Amino acid sequence: MDNNKIDFLLLGRILALANPYRLVFVLAAALAVVLAPLATLRPYLVKVMVDDYIFKYDISGLTKIALLLCGILILEVLLRYVFVYSANWLGQMVIRDLRVRVFKHITSMRLSYFDTTPIGTSTTRTINDIETINTVFSQGVITILADILTLFAVFAIMMYTSWKLTLVCLTVLPFLIIASYIFKEKVKASYQIVRTQISKMNAFLQERITGMRIVQIFNAEKLELQKFNNINREYTQANLDAILYYAIFFPVVDIIAAASLGLMVWYGARGVISEDVTLGALVAFPIFLNMLFRPIRMMADKFNTLQMGMVAAERVFNVLDSDKKIENKGTQKVKKLNGKVEFKNVSFAYIGKNDVLKNISFEIKEGHTLALVGSTGSGKTTIINILNRFYDIRKGKILIDGVDIRDYELENFRSRIAIVLQDVFLFSGSVFENITLRDENISREKVLNAAKMIGAHEFIQKLPGGYDYKVMERGATLSMGQRQLISFVRALVFDPDILILDEATSSIDPETESVIQYAIEKLIEKRTSIIIAHRLSTIKHANNILVLDKGEIAEIGSHEELLKKENGHYKDLYQMQFAQTSTS
Repeated sequence: MDNNKIDFLLLGRILALANPYRLVFVLAAALAVVLAPLATLRPYLVKVMVDDYIFKYDISGLTKIALLLCGILILEVLLRYVFVYSANWLGQMVIRDLRVRVFKHITSMRLSYFDTTPIGTSTTRTINDIETINTVFSQGVITILADILTLFAVFAIMMYTSWKLTLVCLTVLPFLIIASYIFKEKVKASYQIVRTQISKMNAFLQERITGMRIVQIFNAEKLELQKFNNINREYTQANLDAILYYAIFFPVVDIIAAASLGLMVWYGARGVISEDVTLGALVAFPIFLNMLFRPIRMMADKFNTLQMGMVAAERVFNVLDSDKKIENKGTQKVKKLNGKVEFKNVSFAYIGKNDVLKNISFEIKEGHTLALVGSTGSGKTTIINILNRFYDIRKGKILIDGVDIRDYELENFRSRIAIVLQDVFLFSGSVFENITLRDENISREKVLNAAKMIGAHEFIQKLPGGYDYKVMERGATLSMGQRQLISFVRALVFDPDILILDEATSSIDPETESVIQYAIEKLIEKRTSIIIAHRLSTIKHANNILVLDKGEIAEIGSHEELLKKENGHYKDLYQMQFAQTSTS
């Protein structure tokens, strides 16, 4: 968007957001048209009162016109109330809908979007930028239209009242136009910096607060504080620049308005003496001038507000227009998957063609368990990411029950797969809400049965409030083992057909691991399962073990088969881990 011009295509797209509320939009626009001439009636009636009634001692007529003036004032107040309320209501309804639309879009994005976009930036787009779009409706298009119409109406009535006095008063107009233009450009530049700094600050705070444990572990508080001070200083300076321009502009406008008023009194008084100007016009003109200068003074600010709203809208639309959304063209829905998984010549790269999986092919039979083993970065987690369609593969096919996973309707497909991750994420809310993710179709009885099955019921019952215990953000008040158990119950209550355990027992103590291991062995008898584990002792009973090395399959077979191989990767890993266990 060219910041020096109004992008009418973008403006049209913003206004199109009001389509569901077009009647309110039309009402606000109509009121803007009505209020412009209505506002000019009051000072004109003052002129009439002075010229036609006061000097003619017509008390009866003066009373009538005074009552008419009061009536018009009351009508204007009521109409302006409806105008302001409807314009602001319209803005709030638009951004309410837009927030939902943006959040829905963000939740459907590929994980690659979140890999490259700071969380704070997405937060800024969803909250701050959308809030700024509200001003396009509440303080932008409609109010600018109202101000422009008011200017024309005031100018017309002033010319009708006394064209000579009007021209004298407007001799200072060039100075006002120059001052307004300079103000508009300066404030626009400072506001653009403000928007950029808000985004940087949100991203910085989100990242540092999330990683506060690391900051404190490495005693980096002072360093991070200095970085925050720098960002905060730049943000504050941008706001102070805007305040400075306001502090200069408004007094300048007041001086120009005072000069115009002085010229009006000087010329008007002479005109009254020479009878070129009526006394009523001289009385009414200060009111006219106030009505003329007030919209001009606010116009530059409102134009900036409109442009900032459009800049924010452009950023939001860039998110909505992003092609990083996961394609959901599949139409096939199933109530249950049998669980046969096939990878056929699959290659995948996070960036470009730098493949992290290279021509991978394997098969998991229905109800069987496959264990994935390999060093860090070998591609274990990548396999479960592409199986769940968090990322789309670059080459090859992934089939479940003989059907390409892209042919399944995405939501239905993911509902049949459950994952227990190594890094457990718990939301603010009760234990029960974290297990069900507020799905009303999951009963408390089902949660209790699942918790009892894996041995989590006892520890949950001991928490203050039991299943209603309030979990802090990310589960900060629970141990790693407790968080793992809750995430395990979460996976079970959704009754998946395919179960994936990504290092699910790597961060818990041996006693808790034995509880989970018992539950795992019961569960994988009924489901196709994929287990990723550094602890090779936990996967001895897997039907097959797939060993990955640098994105390629090094070997595959059962625990016993792989141990028999001379110089095998799995055998080396097993003996290394066994030796470490023995020495410890």
